Amino acid sequence: MSFTGKYQLQSQENFEPFMKALGLPDEQIQKGKDLKSITEIVQDGQHFKVTVTTGSKVIHNEFTVGQEYDMELMTGEKARALVQMEGDNKLIGTAKGVRSVTELNGDTIVNTMTLGDITCKRISKRI
Repeated sequence: MSFTGKYQLQSQENFEPFMKALGLPDEQIQKGKDLKSITEIVQDGQHFKVTVTTGSKVIHNEFTVGQEYDMELMTGEKARALVQMEGDNKLIGTAKGVRSVTELNGDTIVNTMTLGDITCKRISKRI
């Protein structure tokens, strides 16, 4: 199963408390909470290019499964990250105390991020 495609955010749970825990300023959280971000993924075997566009903010990350890389976070800072693949439809990553599980089911991507005891769930559909 290939992750390649463009996905638009449909819904999210616990966005505000999660972003606050990450250290994003309230003003940025308020601006971002109602925007339907677009995620573009290009998968070439174990190599991924991910571009997330939220309003005027664009974050690019490129990684190979199983290899550490410098990830650009939502806060704009960089952190060492590592992504593993489980089966052919699940990516599990860790960076700066955040565990991210991205699961592809048909045309839907569910991204669940956990920091301590706060979990944020974002659901996007292929467009």
